[in-house]
Amino acid sequence: MTQKTDIALRIDLDENKVPETIFWDAQDGGVKNEEASAVFISIWDLKAKDTLRIDLWTKEMSIDDMKRFLHQTLLSMADTLERATNEEEMAIDMRDFAKYYAEKLELITKKS
Repeated sequence: MTQKTDIALRIDLDENKVPETIFWDAQDGGVKNEEASAVFISIWDLKAKDTLRIDLWTKEMSIDDMKRFLHQTLLSMADTLERATNEEEMAIDMRDFAKYYAEKLELITKKS
């Protein structure tokens, strides 16, 4: 017997189809009707060998929060690469880039 689970998103749009609110549910994670300001979803298309993406953020999300969100996403991608492929050196390079990104955008202070 296989198990199934659902992750659901609800996006409320304005008259121009711009997201106003984002809510999500993940039963197995104990998440029910939680509000979010942004979501990036990448889906691997096995047949096309290509990535499909959904990038959404609410019009209320600040630019500073978007910069932080992208920084944390870069770090998460490095972690995923390392766990999924054991490419430790490339994961380190990705984390170095994430650090550079954060320093350039003044999310963190540059250390000597």
